[in-house]
Amino acid sequence: MMKPPAKSEGEGLWADLRKLTAARIGLKRSGASLATQPLLEFQLAHARARDAVHAPLDVARLNDDIAALGALVLNVASAAADKQTYLMRPDLGRQLAPDAEATLALHAGIYDVVFVVSDGLSASAVQNHAAPVLAAVLPDLRSQSWRIAPVVIARHGRVAIGDAITSALGADCAVVLIGERPGLSAPDSMGAYLTWRPGAQTTDADRNCISNIRPDGIGYADAGFKLAHLLEAIRARRLSGVQLKDGSDRLLVGRE
Repeated sequence: MMKPPAKSEGEGLWADLRKLTAARIGLKRSGASLATQPLLEFQLAHARARDAVHAPLDVARLNDDIAALGALVLNVASAAADKQTYLMRPDLGRQLAPDAEATLALHAGIYDVVFVVSDGLSASAVQNHAAPVLAAVLPDLRSQSWRIAPVVIARHGRVAIGDAITSALGADCAVVLIGERPGLSAPDSMGAYLTWRPGAQTTDADRNCISNIRPDGIGYADAGFKLAHLLEAIRARRLSGVQLKDGSDRLLVGRE
């Protein structure tokens, strides 16, 4: 009969597996409970996730970061006046504040795409990742003569706030960069939601999503490539969502 592995061998196996994932696996236990160290690490991750939800967005710094890319930046807000209202009333996060439409109307035109940046449920996500992703995708689109609307920073917004912004500016496609719900291993994950000609009847099934954009997830260069690829497909086929499959992963493998 094969002898069970020694304790040190088992710990070594878990250590090797932990290098492959951020998931909490093979945690040490003390009786029926977690050992002190993994318990403290779990509590710290939980605190960071809660802090990420409530952290404010530094709009001025984000303005500067995006403007440095040669983009005109507009600032609007949702109908949720503060973060507490935003969390309690998701419907208000999908609507523009009363004065927002006037701001957007001054810049209405004919555009192929508008990029909307919103804090969502993790301000740190867009604070850190939005500008690098825009830096990766905007030059590609400009080289192909895309008509790009001013970048819109929308405070306290949900994904659907991009629908109203797109309509107000006269753009064909919306790309909403938004902070995703923080997890215990990723409090600063950003998502990108792409929608062809969104409107009042648009549902989540009409959107394409690139999730987990961050250095330890989908990196900036890969996210920019995927965005450009999806935008080309959306414009060519004049649709988005479940009817449009994202084939960029296969192309990314070919680039490596």
